[in-house]
Amino acid sequence: RAIGVNTATIMGAQGLCFAIGIDTARFVLQEILRHGRVRRAHLGIAAQTVTLPRRIVFALGLFGETGVRVAQVEPGSPADRSGLLAGDLIVDLDGVQVPSVDRLHRLLDASMIGRDVPVRLLRNGAVIERQVALQARS
Repeated sequence: RAIGVNTATIMGAQGLCFAIGIDTARFVLQEILRHGRVRRAHLGIAAQTVTLPRRIVFALGLFGETGVRVAQVEPGSPADRSGLLAGDLIVDLDGVQVPSVDRLHRLLDASMIGRDVPVRLLRNGAVIERQVALQARS
């Protein structure tokens, strides 16, 4: 049984290798076989995973203690057209909690392309929701 696939090796570093999990490798292989490339939905932000204040976690009934802070919004992107701003904290996308940038990337798969999805975020201490029309990443 395979559990991962090596993707890079640092020569001269005592055999140090980097790998991706088998689930990711299967997903990538299926996308390449079906479409010739990996298709993903595009939100149009630069973001980082941040720790949320405990009072916010309790007030919103979140399971984790982290969220995704929008660092930058690309002009003309789906996020820009939907009114997302730098500094917003994304807590869920399409009803699914988003505790990290990695989770956000996983959610933005090909099934999201062309869909209008709700994004719940924190802005200036208030919870707001925006609809984002996701498009294919070029």
